[in-house]
Amino acid sequence: MPIENPTNALDFDNIRWYLMHENIVVFVDKDQWYIGFMTRCKNLQPDNRCGVYETRPRICRSYTTDNCDFHGAEYGYEHLFTSSEQLREFAEIVLGKSLIVKPRKTKKKRRVVKEVKIKKRDGKKTVRLNVMK
Repeated sequence: MPIENPTNALDFDNIRWYLMHENIVVFVDKDQWYIGFMTRCKNLQPDNRCGVYETRPRICRSYTTDNCDFHGAEYGYEHLFTSSEQLREFAEIVLGKSLIVKPRKTKKKRRVVKEVKIKKRDGKKTVRLNVMK
């Protein structure tokens, strides 16, 4: 299935996410990016016929193997990615920067001792509280 061609780090990172799932490939053919689901449809019957043919999704209705290289001549593509690491390395070459987002450094919380006076019927009582800021 065609997907939008990545143009920035976020696009590439989203495609990396696809590749972190089982049986997914991403490839580029004639400057168009595609995602491939390398799994068998749950509705295929043992004879490879569709078990929900009358109510199949629109995408299945419009699908044809007429232009499919897999069923015809030898299949070729410009790039094939089978792992998120392969795509990350490719994206970093194309973009010239790392896709890995490093966590922000957080400020250390400091401990402040605060005195609070609580009045009780029998007199005053001072309580010390440790408060994190």
